[in-house]
Amino acid sequence: MVAIVDYRMGNLHSVQKACTVAGLKSKIVSKAAEIRKATAVILPGVGAFGQAMQHLEKQHLIGALKEFVQSGKPFLGICLGMQLLFDTSEEFGKTKGLGLFPGRVRPFPKHLKVPHMGWNSLSIQQRNPFLQGIPDGAYMYFVHSFYCDPKDTQVLLATTAYGIEVAAAVGHKNICATQFHPEKSQSIGLKVYHNLARMLARKE
Repeated sequence: MVAIVDYRMGNLHSVQKACTVAGLKSKIVSKAAEIRKATAVILPGVGAFGQAMQHLEKQHLIGALKEFVQSGKPFLGICLGMQLLFDTSEEFGKTKGLGLFPGRVRPFPKHLKVPHMGWNSLSIQQRNPFLQGIPDGAYMYFVHSFYCDPKDTQVLLATTAYGIEVAAAVGHKNICATQFHPEKSQSIGLKVYHNLARMLARKE
């Protein structure tokens, strides 16, 4: 069962619909015990970083998410769910994140229009099982006002250009996270979910 984490900040039903299209059995969950029992976890999210961390802490989910990542089972973060994986965010002051990737979440330069919203092409930096079959130059749908600035460029899976070079996907071992919304990126974006389904099928 794929656990889609509900911490009151995500586009949960569109993510669950994408899972269904890919043949994944999924459940929207809000308790630590349900995360620990899952075969894969998806951490979606839309909104403010600080509020998201407050909700995760209030629901006692932070420890369970970190334990799940350490288990080696597939973990997918989406949009705000990607940003939360980093050490800190500068959104509305400095806020501590989950600290799974070294780096920070920063505001776009003031001359750029925010949010960054619309279709942008990917520049694939390295291959990853979650991004299998997604070609260099593929267009994905983005909507975000802050961007991730990893300390370690080796975690960069893909970038996109929006005035500056932006991390579009990061990953390490069993973790992959996308700044774009794969569930809103038509058939090419749904490959992320199909890839997750293949990864889980191989483990059965």
